[in-house]
Amino acid sequence: MNVEQMIERVPIFANLAGDGRRMLAESARRKVFPKNTVIMSEGDRTDSLYIICEGKVKVTIIDEHGKEIILSILEPGDYFGEMTALVDGESRSASVVTRTACELLVLAKEDFRRVISSNPDIVFSLLHVSMERLRKANRKIESLALMDVYGRVARLFTELARPDEDGLLRIREKLTHQEIANMVGSSREMISRVMKELVSGGYITCEHKQITINGKLPYAW
Repeated sequence: MNVEQMIERVPIFANLAGDGRRMLAESARRKVFPKNTVIMSEGDRTDSLYIICEGKVKVTIIDEHGKEIILSILEPGDYFGEMTALVDGESRSASVVTRTACELLVLAKEDFRRVISSNPDIVFSLLHVSMERLRKANRKIESLALMDVYGRVARLFTELARPDEDGLLRIREKLTHQEIANMVGSSREMISRVMKELVSGGYITCEHKQITINGKLPYAW
């Protein structure tokens, strides 16, 4: 797959005319990162836009106790770093770490702005994605403040689950108990207990770290 084809897979660039895609393709750099590589750290002053072509990354912050909190997991077609590419002087608000080996396209701020100036509709796509990410962040804050661990896990699994070809609700992401704990603000030991009770109650099935949702999940125990 060439760079133009990769760019075409990104929703915000889907309607970009051929000239715009070629401009991006000529400006973007392809970079490969091994698994568990820090691409950027919270507080960094880098200002490029990153587009995921292959692999997955996690977006994280560190709380006041030094504990990692996973804000989201991004896949091919997703992007990150757009805010610092648009706003001068902003530092990175989160860290991004590869969960698998990744291939990314890296677009410098000047090139990204040049494409936007010729294709202003991209701004509306950026705003739409930013608003959706903000809504997800607000839901996460709400669950951390108002729900117990069972409720947080139930909400997380409900958001992540998608129907497969058999009509079963499955979480395609293979998550460890530690990663689930980091996503809901709990301990690995508590998540192991919650998972055991959800399995024994028949609410979920776990095979090879893949979770299948069998029914409505309890938001409290």
